[in-house]
Amino acid sequence: MTRPASPPVVVVGAGVAGLSVALSAAPREVILLDPGEAGSSRLAQGGIAAALAAGDSVRAHVADTLQAGAFHNDEALAWSVLGAAPDAVAWLQIMGVAFDRDDRGLQLGREGGHGAHRIVHAGGDRTGERVVAALQGRAVRAGHVEWRTGVQVDGLLLRGRNVAGVQVRSADGRVETIEAGAVVLATGGLGALFQRTTNTGTTSGSGLALAMAAGARTRDLEFVQFHPTAFDGVGDGDGARLPLITEALRGAGARLIDHRSRSLMRGHHPLGDLAPRDVVSRRVWDARRDGPVWVDATGLRSGWERAFPTVVETCRARGVDPYTQPIPITAAAHFHMGGIATDPLGRTSLPNLHAVGEVTCNGLHGANRLASNSLLEAVVCGRWLGAHLRLAPSRTSRDAFRAVALGDGLEAGALAALRRRLWDAAGPVRTRAALSAAVREMKAMAASGWQARVAHAVLQAALLRPASLGAHWRADA
Repeated sequence: MTRPASPPVVVVGAGVAGLSVALSAAPREVILLDPGEAGSSRLAQGGIAAALAAGDSVRAHVADTLQAGAFHNDEALAWSVLGAAPDAVAWLQIMGVAFDRDDRGLQLGREGGHGAHRIVHAGGDRTGERVVAALQGRAVRAGHVEWRTGVQVDGLLLRGRNVAGVQVRSADGRVETIEAGAVVLATGGLGALFQRTTNTGTTSGSGLALAMAAGARTRDLEFVQFHPTAFDGVGDGDGARLPLITEALRGAGARLIDHRSRSLMRGHHPLGDLAPRDVVSRRVWDARRDGPVWVDATGLRSGWERAFPTVVETCRARGVDPYTQPIPITAAAHFHMGGIATDPLGRTSLPNLHAVGEVTCNGLHGANRLASNSLLEAVVCGRWLGAHLRLAPSRTSRDAFRAVALGDGLEAGALAALRRRLWDAAGPVRTRAALSAAVREMKAMAASGWQARVAHAVLQAALLRPASLGAHWRADA
């Protein structure tokens, strides 16, 4: 008697994390659901952190990660993930990623919070774009992956507490249910819920909202990382993506300066311009009350533009010559350390529901993520989860399922108001009074759209943590 084939794995999201899962689950059938809109993976200008240099070590990488994360990290997981970094870089090369090289081999850069040169890049500051392109090329050719683009997941199917599939809506409005042996959420973060963000407009917490609606446990939602150097002066900060000015530029020698051309970070942290992001973001926030803040790359040696083509294009498109003028910057929501609570294999509190990448919280990043650990996490944890699903037994059932829907989103005006409120109350500097008022407002809006429910959860978590920790900074602590 022939055994029936295992039901497919449904992966929601086609960034680095989702693609790593899909490729590593072979030969198990995978349905990859791609909304067709660029997420954060493609925008990543930083690289992938790995202790590859002579004199560097996993121990040193772990120490920097724990220091940046305010020791709120899962140290055992940090050792496991960071220890797997060299193998992750090797796997990406097999997948077709051409990392930048010099006469000593892989070119290693340094970014904020790192005590050593350990960042590999591809195409200079186009690492995310190059990695996604390579993995997508592999997935398109993989016989076990069915790629569906232009679909939105607006519900999870449940049999009791067991997740049994997804409900999707195509571009023409057609609704379809897809049963699955396992569902993987790889939907990214929630930066687009803030008025100032480096994320695209679709990175607004939809995966987190789905998991919350189904009853999955969440963790550390208050910890939102603000990147200190987003290009300032683009639009009016209404939620439109602000271009990132990678901190690798500071690793190459660029300086942070205030409106009087004085060093911004001198005397504020031993690492100066390469201090962890939470420290630099608060300093930028404070200094901007007195005037503009800048990244000054005018003193870099000639040829620096070859490593930072995106920065040069961003500046020139906005009337700034980075060779002769400092670059105006602001802090902006960038990465969510909190998310759906998972174990190292991406398992959530709901059977058959898994999550990977920024939508999760597994404890790796603690209260503040170390630069260039996010793409690393996406690859390492994505590969672990894919291998687990490849071998995990899967059962089919004829029992009826129910759909837990995401629900309606906010209309444009209400969403703009939410972004302003979340930025004011839960930005780089927070107070009890502002958080309390915003919690009440979001609770009142919760029935109007799922974005308000996500914002309420973030604000409530921030209110319940009275002491400052990492990226969560309470001015009244």
